[in-house]
Amino acid sequence: MALEDCRDRPNPFDLGDPDAYEAWKECKLTAAPLSAEELIVEIRDPRELSQAERTAILARCSKYNMAIYASRMFGDPNKQIPATLGAQLGLRYLDRNMGADDDGITAIQVVNDQWRERYIPYTNRPIHWHTDGYYNGLDQQIHALLLHCVRPSSQGGETALLDHEIAYIRLRDLNPDYIQALMAPDVMTIPANIEQHAEVRPARSGPVFSVHPGNRLHMRYTAREHNIEWKHDSTTEAALNALNKLLSSDDPLIYRLTLDAGWGLICNNVLHNRSGFNDAMHAPRLLYRLRYFVRVAESNH
Repeated sequence: MALEDCRDRPNPFDLGDPDAYEAWKECKLTAAPLSAEELIVEIRDPRELSQAERTAILARCSKYNMAIYASRMFGDPNKQIPATLGAQLGLRYLDRNMGADDDGITAIQVVNDQWRERYIPYTNRPIHWHTDGYYNGLDQQIHALLLHCVRPSSQGGETALLDHEIAYIRLRDLNPDYIQALMAPDVMTIPANIEQHAEVRPARSGPVFSVHPGNRLHMRYTAREHNIEWKHDSTTEAALNALNKLLSSDDPLIYRLTLDAGWGLICNNVLHNRSGFNDAMHAPRLLYRLRYFVRVAESNH
């Protein structure tokens, strides 16, 4: 049975319908890749995907919520490479967040002389597990993410990936009450962002897990310990402890790899982190990040 057949049945994320959940879970776990290599699609030119390349990327995103592409655009800093690739996959609505340039694309690199240096993505320090845009308003959630590597670091910078639907399965199988707690509308609050006594962003509360049209699961999460307010109750605390234990485990469905030049990640905003790294003086690490308000296309039309 195909994964999409299971998802098109009654909502598998309905805690009151364990049969629908079990059927979907069986399909999901049966289809899960055994290694990061199974996520990789080799492509010639991201700006002009062949039908076979596009089909292969879409199939992985549909089944696993993520794909890795390996292209031959070694070191080319042209921002239109990832932008054009995204458009071919139905990704056209960019989140023009505070860190993005005028074109909506963010250059992720070490910055020492701007406001960005206060934010970990613009340093060489490790980034904890998270989904992107968890601090956005609930009407502007990030449903897809594209990371394109122009230049890797000389050492480190490994990415770990976990499909948020797998995280859901692991937690629900431990205790369905964990899922109910993490779906509460006030379980996670991001305090207001204050810069020079001015409010840049108001405080925002919302769920960790939510279900969107078409029975699509969305996750809003960060493992950071500061500037996060979690709901204070024993079930939420137990759920978060279980999630942290999962993310620090050697679960076989956590994939680890380092993006090389011309490589990239396309995903439906899965859980991810980044290890610390060291830069080469003559060729510092540079990635482009594109955040979208829509998911990767789920058909080949």
